[in-house]
Amino acid sequence: MVVTPQTLFTGQQLLWLPACASTNTEAQALIVQNRASDGCTVIADFQTAGRGQRGHHWEAAPAENLTLSVVWQPTFLAATQQFRLSQAVALGVHDWAQTLLGPDPKLKLKWPNDLYYGDQKLGGILIENTLSGATMQYSIVGIGLNINQQRFATPAATSVGQLTGRAYPREALAARLLECLERRYLQLRAGQVGQLRRAYLQALYRYQETHFFIIEDQQVSGQIVGVEDDGRLAVAIGNELRRFGLQEIRHG
Repeated sequence: MVVTPQTLFTGQQLLWLPACASTNTEAQALIVQNRASDGCTVIADFQTAGRGQRGHHWEAAPAENLTLSVVWQPTFLAATQQFRLSQAVALGVHDWAQTLLGPDPKLKLKWPNDLYYGDQKLGGILIENTLSGATMQYSIVGIGLNINQQRFATPAATSVGQLTGRAYPREALAARLLECLERRYLQLRAGQVGQLRRAYLQALYRYQETHFFIIEDQQVSGQIVGVEDDGRLAVAIGNELRRFGLQEIRHG
């Protein structure tokens, strides 16, 4: 597959595989072998063991979607600032989706970094970081995006093709995605943290809306009011403001 993104470094070293267990695993192997440059990208037509958030399996039909991993070296970030990278990546994916679907208000980022259209999932992100002391050394940014797949095991998933009734060449979409990701990464590297935070909250799914959440197996009503710099979700529940990590809360 030929992918030629107009980027400085992201995707300039690119490996497109017909199949692998996980693109994150392949990227990790390249790092261990000292063969991964900054921006190295691995794309696979099919993953036999794709991983998602919370230990979930990522479902994707062969050769119909985009499953890829980008290796970056965000040594400018402290270990405590990992969520800043997560925000930048999520916004890059959101920017990419807008190039296909327009500035649709249904396009949202579900905390921490899933791509949603309405209440259906369009894509997911899994970032695996390696630290060196108090700073970040490597980040493997795994992304799965539903492109041309028409049938899913769950009605909670959808694809760009389902939403538009079109089929898309994945090579062109991969190049566009890498361009969108690098723009947001460069914005992060330039220290534009406030701009990224504001854009992330503007795109956040159910932000400042009252909805049900599951907390310790109990359904409670609350309102997302923000995201902490460490990535914890700030939720107003009654007269109390509480903060939750990834395993501590989910949408009801």
